[in-house]
Amino acid sequence: MTSASATLPVPVAAPRREGLRARLLEFLLVGGATLALFPLAWLLRRAVGLDASELALGFLTFHAATLINDPHFAVTYLLFYKDARRRAFGGALAPAQRARYLVAGLLVPLALLAWATCALATGSARTMGFMIQLMFLLVGWHYVKQGFGVLTVLSARRGFRFSPLERKVVLSHCFAAWAYAWASPADPGRELEEKGVIYTSLAHPPALEPVTRAAFALSVLALLWVLARRWRAERRLPPLGPLSGFLITVWLWTVYSSLDRLMMYVIPALHSIQYLYFVWLLKRSEARDAEGPPLFGRPTGLRLGLLAASAVGLGWVVFRGAPALLDGALVLGASADETMAGLGPTPYFAAVYVFVNIHHYFMDNVIWRRENPDTRYLLRQDADGSASG
Repeated sequence: MTSASATLPVPVAAPRREGLRARLLEFLLVGGATLALFPLAWLLRRAVGLDASELALGFLTFHAATLINDPHFAVTYLLFYKDARRRAFGGALAPAQRARYLVAGLLVPLALLAWATCALATGSARTMGFMIQLMFLLVGWHYVKQGFGVLTVLSARRGFRFSPLERKVVLSHCFAAWAYAWASPADPGRELEEKGVIYTSLAHPPALEPVTRAAFALSVLALLWVLARRWRAERRLPPLGPLSGFLITVWLWTVYSSLDRLMMYVIPALHSIQYLYFVWLLKRSEARDAEGPPLFGRPTGLRLGLLAASAVGLGWVVFRGAPALLDGALVLGASADETMAGLGPTPYFAAVYVFVNIHHYFMDNVIWRRENPDTRYLLRQDADGSASG
């Protein structure tokens, strides 16, 4: 070993440099970029003021959503409904996972469609408002579960696995964070606006915020305890990158997302990038398998390029093209009809936006479960070990 390392210093050092670059890039993609954007947001606000900063960031993130946020929703449909008949009615999935697939793929969208149709047909902002509030309730659950996946999957790719107890404590911290984020700040019932729909929020009981805050604090102590316990037993902690991505997701994107008003514009894009990174890991490994024998399929780059283009195209149709067409033809072109007045000027956009968000959460809960056979590709390490660390 000594002589080999002495005579071949460059080949030994190069993979290490590649591995460090890959780990740094992964850290930025799964949430680490947040730490750099906070000081940049502060500098921007100091240079041009809050109002101008919000205007600039709002404009930027609105248009960037076409390439980031919208495809992150659209690609979920491409993943979930691929081979839908085989997944729902064949033997590819275990019975419990097949039942989850049917619920998320059939029952949930039918229920959401009926809900949205009722709100649109009656012009009821109250009905649509309940749907919007369900979206906001579930978004915290979606964020923390994705953070849990960042920690557990990327740690497993580097050989660190959590015990059942540790997983339960980490999940408890996630759910406590979700509850506290939703309950804070206390809400006596306010008039709010979302995508043109003006509605009154459901009041939170006054005691809800301090109770959930206490539960969140206790979950922090439990998390520190299991990490200290692991360190005492094995002198090991979870890899820094996955652990940082998890804490950033739970703390900065979920619980304290309002810490900086400018960052609130950017967090959805950071979440989408984090999500798309895992899609890339999954589909790249799958494409590499299909590229080789015995299938000899399309090149990996081509398959990933087609998936990306399909996600961008579908995202534009769902969030831009179709709602604009519906609102233009059925609302703006029928100004004399007062039925839709309570839902604002873009009720179909609001309905589609809320429908896709809620459905996305349910589909994700099926796609990224350990019971899904496709998730085995997430644990596949590269031949050079660079991407997995």
